[in-house]
Amino acid sequence: MIDRQEKHKDLVHPVIIIYYKETGPSEKPRERTIMYQIILASESPRRKEIMETMGISYLVIPSNVKEEVEETVPDQMVQALAKLKTDAIKELARAQGKGDQDLIILGADTMVFYQEHALGKPKNETDAARMLRLLSGDVHEVCTGVSIHILKRNGEEESFTFAVSTKVVVNPLTEEQIRDYIATGEPMDKAGAYAIQGKFGIFIKEIDGDYYNIVGFPIAEIYATMLRHGIDLKKIN
Repeated sequence: MIDRQEKHKDLVHPVIIIYYKETGPSEKPRERTIMYQIILASESPRRKEIMETMGISYLVIPSNVKEEVEETVPDQMVQALAKLKTDAIKELARAQGKGDQDLIILGADTMVFYQEHALGKPKNETDAARMLRLLSGDVHEVCTGVSIHILKRNGEEESFTFAVSTKVVVNPLTEEQIRDYIATGEPMDKAGAYAIQGKFGIFIKEIDGDYYNIVGFPIAEIYATMLRHGIDLKKIN
């Protein structure tokens, strides 16, 4: 964990190293390195755990933005929310004059959608119970928007966003099961009021799609997207 008093003044490690071959008129190929600082624009324990599990080094700088957008279509909504986060960190980096290194800023936002209902984190236990009753015995969609911003020291920038969707089927829940689950405290900081990787996993009947997307960070698609742009997130110094 990066100390919140220090996180804004040091963006110098860890790095990704990408190797290039350079050849002069009469010299053998030699290697040149370009170093990237990876910034995760989130304090989510789940996203940090996924990054660490996959062996990807990173620095956490939470965006602390007000998460409000005009979009209402699920995939557009979560992409817009994710972009709010990367845009905030991009501006912070510019304000601090961090022009001596290349940055990769990763932002994500996950929401649960059931019919016409967009379910974020519950406001209280009553709200959590409402959400769980909606999801009980039915199928819903978990959608994560991802925003990636590459900010290079030479002034070049590249941004792209995408969304990943996974269908989840929940077994029927009794009122007692809902009360007992809420009493664990687990639902209160989770979109849709549940954690598939936690105690709620026992109620999941099936999923169709990316498991890590339900957790909140579709790392496989993030990794593949970066590879398509010539960057291997696993190549960490």
